[in-house]
Amino acid sequence: MTRNRRPTPLPRLARALRALPPSCGPVRLVAVDGHAGSGKSTFAARLAEALDGAPVLRLDDIASHEALFDWTGRLRRQVLTPLSRGEAAHYEAYDWHTRRFGPASRPLPAAPVVLLEGVGAGRRLLRPSLARLLWMEQPRDAAWARGRRRDGPAQSDFWDGWEPAERQHFAEDPSRPYAQLLVREVPEGYEVLTGPAGTARDAQIITQSEGRSATR
Repeated sequence: MTRNRRPTPLPRLARALRALPPSCGPVRLVAVDGHAGSGKSTFAARLAEALDGAPVLRLDDIASHEALFDWTGRLRRQVLTPLSRGEAAHYEAYDWHTRRFGPASRPLPAAPVVLLEGVGAGRRLLRPSLARLLWMEQPRDAAWARGRRRDGPAQSDFWDGWEPAERQHFAEDPSRPYAQLLVREVPEGYEVLTGPAGTARDAQIITQSEGRSATR
């Protein structure tokens, strides 16, 4: 694994992602996966900003209490199929407080790059539609502890059920071995490393020299 000890400026990463071949119709679908609490949402938001406002689909909007990981069919019907035709997708987002979907649908344009963020974004059935899979390199227990602190005592029962479900999901359908890039939080921003499935092209993304640039 090639390691780059200097933070990788997100604009450089964004340019590299734009240069990838489309993977889902005209769209370059880029997944950001990792353990719950690993910082996926924050990183995806910052990467989307570097991509000039690229759309972000949060899997928290697709999953539900009754289907923490059994959401692939809905994602295909509501999102992947229209994007593959170059059409805007429309999906019903789940409300974790009212425990229901909708009522209104949300649009997701078939932009040049669309980010898919959430636990299981790099699952087996989705990988053929992905241009790249990025994995947040945060140990599971540390990520879960941070997630519990973030959500507070009110969500402790949810986390008690989530942890065994996530553990089972990644035991049966791991994402990290198929990630081309690993993302690690550092004080200056983010360090990007070549992942287990990375290629020479991925290594070039993170080793090209560039002038000083903000990573956050």
